[in-house]
Amino acid sequence: MMGAVIRDFALFRDHRFRLLFGARTVSVLGSAFGPVALTFGVLELPGATPTTLTIVIGTQSVAQIAFMLLGGVIGDRVPRNRLIAVTDVVSAAAFAALAAMLLTGWAPVAALAACAAVIGFCSALFLPALTGIVPSVVPSDLLQTGNGLLRLGTNGARVLGLALAGAVVALVGPGWALLVNAGGFTVSALLMVLLRLSPTPVRAGASVLRELREGWSAFSSRQWLWVIVLQFSVVGAVLQASFGVLGPVVAKAELGGAPAWSAVLAANALGMFLGIAVSIRIRPRRPLLVATLTVFTIALPILLLGAGAPLAAVIVGALLLGIGFDIFGVLFETTMQREVPADTLSRVSAYDAFGSFALAPLALLGCGALIIVATAAALFSPQVRRLETPGRTPDPPTGDHLPVRPADPAVAGDSGLDQHSSRAEHGGGHICRAARRRLTQCVCCSCSRPATGPSFRTCRWPRRCAARATRC
Repeated sequence: MMGAVIRDFALFRDHRFRLLFGARTVSVLGSAFGPVALTFGVLELPGATPTTLTIVIGTQSVAQIAFMLLGGVIGDRVPRNRLIAVTDVVSAAAFAALAAMLLTGWAPVAALAACAAVIGFCSALFLPALTGIVPSVVPSDLLQTGNGLLRLGTNGARVLGLALAGAVVALVGPGWALLVNAGGFTVSALLMVLLRLSPTPVRAGASVLRELREGWSAFSSRQWLWVIVLQFSVVGAVLQASFGVLGPVVAKAELGGAPAWSAVLAANALGMFLGIAVSIRIRPRRPLLVATLTVFTIALPILLLGAGAPLAAVIVGALLLGIGFDIFGVLFETTMQREVPADTLSRVSAYDAFGSFALAPLALLGCGALIIVATAAALFSPQVRRLETPGRTPDPPTGDHLPVRPADPAVAGDSGLDQHSSRAEHGGGHICRAARRRLTQCVCCSCSRPATGPSFRTCRWPRRCAARATRC
């Protein structure tokens, strides 16, 4: 057992892997401060509203999605370590500018949104380059181990960063917390500059559109790739909306509040580390099959929350979610890096990230569309459209006499109807109010239902009868 662990960590003997591992870990540690600091920093500004925060965060997301495919093209054109270093420097400058605005109090919404857009643009260039750089540093037979170790560092940094971010924001303020984020990007940039990679061949004369088409061809020609991207666009959207948003609401109402939800999140974090440990050791013959099967565990905590399960069961479900999520991540990334040629890997990765980010909101819209379709389908049922509340009747006409259709003498019998039906036949086709009170059957349609009040109230077709009747 100890020998296997030593073999797994043998990658740290490689100087280039240590640089990549350190850059990723420090960058993620600093980035964990950003969301917390930016959220509370913007909301604490004079005159700021939730709309202000929505504009800033939305601008970052839009820029990230809009430039993601361009980032893939650039990642396949230039040395990826240099591209990552440049994006880290620019991101550090943008976070430093945000920190300065929060610390000085001069923070117009346009300036905040501009910095957020720069951060989103840098992220769009960074992500495709990161996926493509790993095979340039890690030997092909150790790719799965390398991806697992990189996730081990980033997950640990993210958990530590989120735990420290709240304390730093509370103690020294969100502006200083954003400076920590900027410092993390700066250290990451320095480490990436020290990383030496083989030169990337430059394709002379290739246009951006042509390279996008080549990347799309490489992406769409691999069915397993676009199928899983579509799958995770739905999984990510549902997971964010249910476990990320509704989970705390359910925990507050039924599980015991913040301490209970903290236990659920802690179990999820522990599960991610266990998932990495498993993903480093296993070598499945069919990695995508195993990866896809682990996605079923992601549904467990959502189902348990919806079923009103006890806290212990939800904690176990969150643990399994973390295990399955990271096993899937390591196996899928490794498969993509092995199956996709290195010269198109960043572009294919960009289409993967674009699908995950851009299609997730569409998946939520699809859920809304399903509600509309299901509701419209229900309206096709005749009983849904026509069933009326028992006892509800049309309001009677006003006046001394209420119109009804003349009764059938054969049905009226000896109830005293003959005299009044004759009057109806010869006196204008109506029955006066006094005569109708004595009826024991419906005179409108000659049905056999006994009358307990005015005849039109007991008739099975009151609207038809009222429409056919004439006034006195």
